[in-house]
Amino acid sequence: MTATESLPSPATADADEVMTVTAARALADGTSCFVGIGLPSTAANLARRTHAPRLWMVYESGTLGASPSTLPLSIGDGELAETADSVVPVTEVFNYWLQAGRIDTGFLGAAQIDRFGNINTTAIGDYDAPAVRLPGAGGAPEIAASCGRVIVIVRQSPRTFVERVDFTTSVGHGGGPGDRERLGLRGAGPVRVITDLGVLEPDPATRELVLTSVHPGITAERAREATGWDLAVAPDLATTPAPEPRELAVLRSLTGRG
Repeated sequence: MTATESLPSPATADADEVMTVTAARALADGTSCFVGIGLPSTAANLARRTHAPRLWMVYESGTLGASPSTLPLSIGDGELAETADSVVPVTEVFNYWLQAGRIDTGFLGAAQIDRFGNINTTAIGDYDAPAVRLPGAGGAPEIAASCGRVIVIVRQSPRTFVERVDFTTSVGHGGGPGDRERLGLRGAGPVRVITDLGVLEPDPATRELVLTSVHPGITAERAREATGWDLAVAPDLATTPAPEPRELAVLRSLTGRG
């Protein structure tokens, strides 16, 4: 059996693996990416090990050009500092790199996201008496405001995909066209939301998220059922290309499944 034949078949990929591979493919070689811990970090590190070896990863702790050999457990993981091109104060990361528009892509997760790509990571329910108090903003508001573009990676369910977020931690497209410009936000905002069911992108005119692709085996109806608003579906709805054997093999070596 050759090395290629021993790799896992794309058909064996689970929903999270399809989502992560799809997110990794959205990152171009030679670009800079502000990376969050969790699924965004997994996707970014997968991209760097496959099609984007010159992806320049920045973590909130001040590590510029990090190239960890294992997935970091947090932004304070020593592996990030040991492998970075440079370690700078957090204030420099935000003031010089992020807020000045020097980062191409911001990679974010979400506890809630609404039809205009606004993100909540602060509280579920009323802010003063929440049902759930979430970890909070961290650097997400600045990432959402100032990166050239934002990609969100999140599992899709009616609890997460809501008509309107309970609290706006990070502005996506506000309430519709022109809101980012009125707020003076530098970046383009969310250009893609990648889930375990498919891919959503903002409509150019309304800025409302539209289902543009479904993952293999997923129907548009299933994606609509997992959304807390009347999700629009693109007339030319595509099917996401399945993960390739090499992508799966590298991903599983990162996550410990290989």
